[in-house]
Amino acid sequence: MKRYSDHIRPEGVFDVIVIGGGISGAALAYEAATRGLRVVLFEKGDFSEATSAASSKLIHGGLRYLSNMEYGLVRESLRERRTMENIAPNFVYPCPILFPHYRSQIKSNKWLLKIGLTLYDLLAFDKGRTWDAAKKIPNHTTLSPDAALQRQPVLKREGLTGASLFYDCLNIFPERLALAFIKSAMAHGAEIANYAKVIGFLFDKKNGTVQGVTVKDRIHDMVHEILAAVTINCAGPWADSVLAMTGRQTSDRPLKRSEGIHIITKPLIEDNAVVSAITPNGRHCFLIPWRGHTLIGTTDQAYHGDPDDYRVTRASIEGLIAEVNASFSGLAIAYEDVRHCYGGLRPLVEDQTEETYTSSRKYEIYDNARDGLNGLLTVEGGKWTTSRHLAENVVDRLKDKIDHPIRPSLSNRTYLAGSEIKDITAFMDRVKTEYGDFPEETRIYLAQIYGTAVDDILALARKHPSLADPLNDAGDILAQAVYAARHEMALTLKDIVLRRTGIATLGNPGEAVLRKVAETVAGDLGWDEDRINREIEATLADLQIPVD
Repeated sequence: MKRYSDHIRPEGVFDVIVIGGGISGAALAYEAATRGLRVVLFEKGDFSEATSAASSKLIHGGLRYLSNMEYGLVRESLRERRTMENIAPNFVYPCPILFPHYRSQIKSNKWLLKIGLTLYDLLAFDKGRTWDAAKKIPNHTTLSPDAALQRQPVLKREGLTGASLFYDCLNIFPERLALAFIKSAMAHGAEIANYAKVIGFLFDKKNGTVQGVTVKDRIHDMVHEILAAVTINCAGPWADSVLAMTGRQTSDRPLKRSEGIHIITKPLIEDNAVVSAITPNGRHCFLIPWRGHTLIGTTDQAYHGDPDDYRVTRASIEGLIAEVNASFSGLAIAYEDVRHCYGGLRPLVEDQTEETYTSSRKYEIYDNARDGLNGLLTVEGGKWTTSRHLAENVVDRLKDKIDHPIRPSLSNRTYLAGSEIKDITAFMDRVKTEYGDFPEETRIYLAQIYGTAVDDILALARKHPSLADPLNDAGDILAQAVYAARHEMALTLKDIVLRRTGIATLGNPGEAVLRKVAETVAGDLGWDEDRINREIEATLADLQIPVD
C-alpha cells in the first residue's frame, strides 16, 4: 500500500474525490474504482479510526427497525448481510443471539417477537444462498424458560417466559474489514492517503462549480490542490463541518450526532451466543463473546458538541454498567472490571424524532447542487451492514456527472482483497496444519483477520523467530506490527496496536509491550528514541480508562 500523498503527481483530473476513510468512504472508493473511475480518497486521521471503529462488531439486519415499519431498510440490510458473508468470509460469521421474553416488558413479549422474527426470516428469504455452505443462517427457534436459563444463566428469572434464538453475523475486526475495502480499492487503481486533511474546496471562477479540494498532508506538512469532476463528502459526524468549508449556505436539514460506547470485560457468558435484553428504560443492550472476553454495549445518547472534542466519559461508562447490571442477573459489573472502552458518534439524518435511539439508521445521498454547489455530493447516515450497497447507489448517481461510461457494479459478487476463500473451514484447517509450530490461538486469529495474507505474516515470523513472540493470550505476535508498518500504511503506534492488529483492542497491554512494538517498527517508520517515547505516551493516554 503506497500512500498517495507521498507520490502526488500533477497529471490531470480525477473522476472522484472521496473525503473520509471510514467504511462508507472505503466502500465508495472501492465501488468507484471497480467501475472504471479514477478515484482518490483522503482521510484526515487513520482509516476507520472514529465511527467505523466504534461499532458493536455486528453485521445485522436490524431486527428492531421492524418496529418502525422500516421494511425496506431491514430487507436491504439482510441482503447485504449475506453479501458481506460472501465477499469477506474470513471476517463475517453467523452468530446466534439469545433474546429473553418477560411478562412485564411489551418489547420482549414472546408473541410479538415471534411475529417479528418470522417476518425477519421471511425478509431474509435468500439467507441460504451463500457461496460457502458454512455461512448459511437458519431460521429462529423458541426456547423454554428452563432451556434459556441453561444456555445463559445470566438471564433474569423473574417473569421469564422463554427466549428466542435467532442469527445475525459477527464482524470480528471492523477496522481490518474496512482496510480490506481500502486494499481492494487500491488493487483497482484508487489512490489513497491517510493523515491527509481536506482544508478547503476549489471552485470554478466562472460558475462556482466545485472542482476539487485543497489537502494538507499532515505527515510532510505540505498542501496540495487536487482536481476532480465530483467530490463526495463521506465525513460521517464531520459532514457538516466539511460543508462549512465551502463558505456557502447549505441545506438546513439537521445532522444529529448520537454517542455510542462499548466496554470490554472478563468473560461473563457461558457459550458462544450473544445475549441481548431490554433495559429498564426500554432500550436494547447486549453481551457479545469476543476474543475470550465480553463486549458490552451500547449507549445511544444525543451529542451536541464539536465532534473533534468527543471522548468517552466515566459517566457514560457508569450509565452503561448500571443499565446492564439491571438487565441481567448476577453480573455485578464494577467500574474496575472495565478492561477497555471505546466510543464514537453516529451521524443521524432523520429529524422526525427528538430521541436518537428511535432515529432511523437509513442513509441519504444529498446532491449539494440544490445549494448551488455543483460537483459536490454528501453522504449522511447509514450503518456498517449497508455500506457496500450505499456505495453502489452513490456511484449510480454519478452517471450524469462523469463524462465517460461507468461500468456495472460487481462488488456484490467479488471477494475483497485477501478474502478470496471459497471454503472457510478448509482454509482454517489448512492454516492449522501447516503452521503447527505456532500457538493455536495465533493460527486461528491471524487466519481470520488476515485471510490469504496469513501466509506472509507467519512466513515473516518463521524467518525472524523474534517476531513470533506472543504479545498476549489472544494470539497476536510481533510480526503483525512489522507487516503493518511495511505494507498497510500504518504510521503511528496507535494505528498498529488498535487498527492493524489486536494488540491493544482488549485494553492496555502495558508499557513494556508497547515499547517492544515501537522499537521493532522504529527502523521501518524512521522513528528515533524521542519519537518512540512520544508514540508510547500518546497510546497509553488513549488506552486509559476515563477517570472523570
